[in-house]
Amino acid sequence: MSKINILLTHRDADEFETFSHGESEFVFTKIRSHGPSQILDGSIWIFIDWVLDDMAGLELCRRMRAGTKTASAHITMILEDGNIANRKRALDAGADDYVVGPIDRRGVLDRILALNPSMTTQYVSDNLEFGPLRINLSSYRTFWGDNPIDVTPDQIRLLRFLAENANRTLTREEIIIGLGKSEEQIDERTVDVWVKRLRKAISSAGGGNPFRTVRSKGYVFEI
Repeated sequence: MSKINILLTHRDADEFETFSHGESEFVFTKIRSHGPSQILDGSIWIFIDWVLDDMAGLELCRRMRAGTKTASAHITMILEDGNIANRKRALDAGADDYVVGPIDRRGVLDRILALNPSMTTQYVSDNLEFGPLRINLSSYRTFWGDNPIDVTPDQIRLLRFLAENANRTLTREEIIIGLGKSEEQIDERTVDVWVKRLRKAISSAGGGNPFRTVRSKGYVFEI
């Protein structure tokens, strides 16, 4: 079953139930100013309200379009009215589409199904690049420059999550949640073991040590 990630700024987004349709599973997640907190496998649809509590919806749209994880997502701005100037501003900020709100779970699903969610296959890339780091998701191969990095599939997921949040301090808890392991009984110190092994693998591939430990906080992956 294919997964379709729906990210919304809607205040109740975290309470929206997953929806199954044919061979697709639609999963709802509330999005905040720093972007998605988890690895997103599958296609991505983003719905951003025009007015937010901590920033303008247009600014969040720009961030999502520029973000590593969300650059190729389908973004819809939810306008407060049909003002033509605001429609243009939304598209100029990087939105693919716009709709006049308010909009709820049913409205979001109707919108995606009307546009045909199968079209989102064009938004999924097997090849991810973060500076000298390259990750191929289909072949489970990673490279630092031209040198292969000897890592397991689980380590690739960890490396991908850290790279997608490069230059940002991540706590051990955020790393566990980001890998989708929050429901497992994992000691936070286990993260230290994961990072230690990843450091060794990257160093052996000529990448030095891109990890910076932030005392009492967590880690920063610097690219």
